[in-house]
Amino acid sequence: MTDSAAPTFTCARYIKEIGRGPHGARALSHDDAYALYEAMLDGRVPELELGAVLLAYRVKGETSAELAAMLSAAHRSFEPLHVQDGREHARPVSIPSYNGARKTPNLVPLLSLLLAREGVPVLVHGVTDDPGRVTSAEIFTELGIPHAASHDEIEDSLASRRLAFAPITVLAPKLARLLALRRRMGVRNSTHTLVKLLQPFAEPGLRLVNYTHPQYRESLTGLFSEHPDAASGGALLARGTEGEAVADTRRQVQVDWFHAGRAETLISPERSQPDALPVELPEALDAASTARWTESVLRGDVPVPSAVARQVEAIADVVRRPA
Repeated sequence: MTDSAAPTFTCARYIKEIGRGPHGARALSHDDAYALYEAMLDGRVPELELGAVLLAYRVKGETSAELAAMLSAAHRSFEPLHVQDGREHARPVSIPSYNGARKTPNLVPLLSLLLAREGVPVLVHGVTDDPGRVTSAEIFTELGIPHAASHDEIEDSLASRRLAFAPITVLAPKLARLLALRRRMGVRNSTHTLVKLLQPFAEPGLRLVNYTHPQYRESLTGLFSEHPDAASGGALLARGTEGEAVADTRRQVQVDWFHAGRAETLISPERSQPDALPVELPEALDAASTARWTESVLRGDVPVPSAVARQVEAIADVVRRPA
């Protein structure tokens, strides 16, 4: 929907560059990518052109430079959060949760609660529902952890319990509007990548960034390596579990830490061992079953999956180092 009070953004020349298909399309300059995405966020692009831009990038893909420009525009579209350091001056952690789970349990709430127990302020942001998937939002509800309804509530929850869940509609409503177009158009768009890259804190905070397809590892590595501002506060990059930024209990994946213009491998990949003991997981994947299992892990009745325990240890170590 276009904001009738704002001037319409003419984008034919941008579509001409990015809309030539996978072999003929050309990347936009940083300034052009920024201007275009800013106009999209502000609702100044007419619906016909907006659909063309979204589909063009769906086919072409974003370069690291285009992602950096779009991310800069995204960050300027919402108010950053102010968060007090946790125990031992632990910097806050941002965990995006936009995919949910359908084949394996969603362990994002467990990861966030384990980090909060270590004194690390943790913001989980994402969608509240996704048909056919179990979202972190639904599990938090079963755990009795409310969804924040305003920026003040996000900051209050981070201060009081070191944990907050923020729907993207609350954290960054302009991004939420573009994200919601998936259901109307039937395919994801650039915003689905950008929300997983957000640095929502005013102070330096660590982000957990995950990818599903190998080509995204290359583009995200390029983003953080070639555009240091995009990695402000630090970012942990790893292959996700069904698109969620929590360790995969079936195998140990590589985890890279991008910070201060350099990359450091914190956890090396390991192949699963055929004689390894089975990991005790929820018997069912629904939100209620996952929540009850999460509570049993927090009580110590069930062991923390080793891959998740290792992830918690790595994150807790990083956020206590100087930014």
